[in-house]
Amino acid sequence: MSNLVQKITAPNGVAYEQPLGLFINNKWTTSSNGQKIVSINPTTESEIVSVYAATEDDVDSAVRAARAAFESETWYGMDGTSRGQLMVKLADIVQRHEQVLATIEALDNGKPYSKALGDIEEVYNVLRYYAGWADKHYGQTIETSRAKFTYTIREPIGVCGQIVPWNYPIGMASWKLGPALACGNTIVIKASEQTPLSILYFANLVAEAGFPPGVLNIINGHGSEAGATLVQHPAVDKVAFTGSTATGKEIMKLASRTLKNITLETGGKSPLVIFDDAPLESAVKAAHFGVMGNMGQICTATSRVFVHEKIYDSFMDAFVAYVAKINIIGDPFDDNTSQGAQVSKQQFDKILAYVQAAKDEGATIVSGGAVADDRPNSKGYFIAPTVVGDVKPNMRVYREEIFGPFGVFVKFSDENEVIQMANDTDYGLAAAICTRDNARIHRVVPRLKVGMVSVNATNNSDFRVPFGGVKQSGIGRELGQAGLDAYSSMKAVLMNIT
Repeated sequence: MSNLVQKITAPNGVAYEQPLGLFINNKWTTSSNGQKIVSINPTTESEIVSVYAATEDDVDSAVRAARAAFESETWYGMDGTSRGQLMVKLADIVQRHEQVLATIEALDNGKPYSKALGDIEEVYNVLRYYAGWADKHYGQTIETSRAKFTYTIREPIGVCGQIVPWNYPIGMASWKLGPALACGNTIVIKASEQTPLSILYFANLVAEAGFPPGVLNIINGHGSEAGATLVQHPAVDKVAFTGSTATGKEIMKLASRTLKNITLETGGKSPLVIFDDAPLESAVKAAHFGVMGNMGQICTATSRVFVHEKIYDSFMDAFVAYVAKINIIGDPFDDNTSQGAQVSKQQFDKILAYVQAAKDEGATIVSGGAVADDRPNSKGYFIAPTVVGDVKPNMRVYREEIFGPFGVFVKFSDENEVIQMANDTDYGLAAAICTRDNARIHRVVPRLKVGMVSVNATNNSDFRVPFGGVKQSGIGRELGQAGLDAYSSMKAVLMNIT
């Protein structure tokens, strides 16, 4: 068998061939010096496969392939309708392979297979949505004088470097690929070091759909080498990144050397405000999904929960009981499992360190706060769902993004007070409120300094709706029609007609 593919049979019986190389110009290749990254199954702590990791030279090869494709008649000369048809074909192929892709996500990321299937459904829905936009890049005519004909046109930006996170490996990739392809750009996308496998499998589907060589190049690699090289490459016109705020700041610094167009979707410490008139059962469910969804590994996670003092005790009792009932830890391929492992040993250790920080600073561990007792075979990076009370605004667990099944709970008594507390953060990605009072909804929502607000729900998103934040949660928007703005530029044409 080629050293660029390995046969794998997953615990659910799904067998597939896992690509191991770098996908450049529609061909698989090893890294120039043979270096590799080991992909670890977080459920078993065992190695799945080793994949080749791009060097600076490999990144250069991928960027050159993307530049050649962008300037070729095959892609640049293709009309929008034809691009859209290719994207629809790719979406159809992804849907046919959804069981394999979800299996890879469960192995490589640790999330339950049932949840991973939902992620893959979003991938092909995003691709179909943006396929519909591919031939709808409208400019406008602008009246200036009778002696001139003036108009604008939308054009692709060029070669796009995209860096995706590990929490939704192929889902977050689709958010970037969809609008970039619809607008006619070419792409070099770098997978996360922790979870490279699903997007490598996806690469073969791109070739099967018939995309010209060089339009979409997929590489693995360490952020410090492959990521930094991609961001700084002089032939890359635009950089899009999803990940931590610290890394986003470094990317912004590197991209500034050539004034690259950037889109950054970074961290969050989102508030959920539960008023005293909120229906208790639905508020508990909303808080649970906001804190524990995807093992807490969601950038919009509402991990600061503010509960009105009148209902605080009853809410906390109901919430802890609900978590104990709903969070079933286990193997991702077990249909009963609702909580998988954290993505890596590094993330696992980070969450446990925050448990200790909470104790050291005087907070109360209401439940959890330890390695899960019921992890399968006493293996895997499983954290017991953690609920922390008696939290003060100066505590690290209140202010810092933890990215795990770890929620902090705070009492409040006054609407103005809680709005100030909710906004007291460097982040501004999302927020949520629970209340029956429509007047309060329209009064509070405008005062929350965030990019998105969920009402009587948490972690809401939809591929047709803009996604993004303010402050240190990022720059720009993904998804919806607004997502096209990140991958196209406006050109003005002023024509004398006399």
